[in-house]
Amino acid sequence: MLIYRILSRLLDYPDQALREHLPEIAARIEADPGLDEAERDTLLDFLHWMRAADPYALEGHYVQTFDLTPEHSLHLTHHLFGDEDRERGPAMVDIAEHYKSYELEAVEGELPDYLPLLLEYASTLEETEGRFFLADAAKVLNVLAANLEKAHSPYAPLVRLIEHRGRLVSQAA
Repeated sequence: MLIYRILSRLLDYPDQALREHLPEIAARIEADPGLDEAERDTLLDFLHWMRAADPYALEGHYVQTFDLTPEHSLHLTHHLFGDEDRERGPAMVDIAEHYKSYELEAVEGELPDYLPLLLEYASTLEETEGRFFLADAAKVLNVLAANLEKAHSPYAPLVRLIEHRGRLVSQAA
């Protein structure tokens, strides 16, 4: 699913390579028949914000939002267990084992619960399977989206979009 790959990249550090590919990403979003109008608008609005931002301010904003504010952590088990809880380790092992069952390995140096990594994995699945996979994280995504909304973060709509896609498949099941 292209949308999950795009969301993965947009939620990762906004380096120069990403900024250079924003026009290409916008074209792919506009041409993707799998997106509804609200999803397309959400993604294009976010791209507009990124394009208008000063590159250094954009990078600083990302670090402040995700690296320096624990309530905005993109490591999803942090929201369930905190960083010190002993239960967090087994939860991450379960996620890594899930990847291995699909013959995938987590990126070296990255924890398996990192949201952009989860989205990369979801992008390799069939549409419904990807939505069910994300539905398992819906409660945590809801917490993360709410925290980002409280901070008026431009990243909040992206996380809400992911949470919404998982919630829809859960309601249909």
